[in-house]
Amino acid sequence: MPGSSLWLLPPTSHPLNAILASLIQKVSAHFGSPHVFLPHVTLTSEIQPSSYSLDPQKWLNQIEFPEGKYVHVKFGRLNSEDVFVRKLYIKVSKSGVDKLGKTARMTVNGYEDEEAAKKWTEEKYVPHLSLLYHDCSQVPGKVIEAIEKMVREAGVSLEGKGELGGWEGGRVVLVPTDQPINTWDPIAEREL
Repeated sequence: MPGSSLWLLPPTSHPLNAILASLIQKVSAHFGSPHVFLPHVTLTSEIQPSSYSLDPQKWLNQIEFPEGKYVHVKFGRLNSEDVFVRKLYIKVSKSGVDKLGKTARMTVNGYEDEEAAKKWTEEKYVPHLSLLYHDCSQVPGKVIEAIEKMVREAGVSLEGKGELGGWEGGRVVLVPTDQPINTWDPIAEREL
């Protein structure tokens, strides 16, 4: 993935942290993928490391994100695309994270202008929580149904209802995603 990324994680004490991490491990094992990663909603990628290299935490702290009470992750059904990082994912309602996504996109070269970032958010941003990164073809519908059953059995609501149907607020982390996946660890973190 080009550049670095900003991810939205559940609040530290939220039960989805452990449940989603376990699901990512199970789904990766099911498909024979070696890739395991933090459960997250990608806010943006393509951030140039030179923009934060002197002090990543200070850089992250200066971004004017919306308050956590205005950020709502609401899960939807599973989907698959023929894209490595969207091979199998839980859809996330855009309306609860669009302002956060726009603010995050304004950190990318060429999108510093609010209108450019807003246009990107409206036209290109697809909020999702990946369960699988893998170099395989798009996951067929019958397999998605089987994985949905596994997700529901773990207690996750794919209707976006209740404590396990998403979360409010959370943590924004900066991750150098231009490195190998097994090194994708946050280098800065901020609670909303």
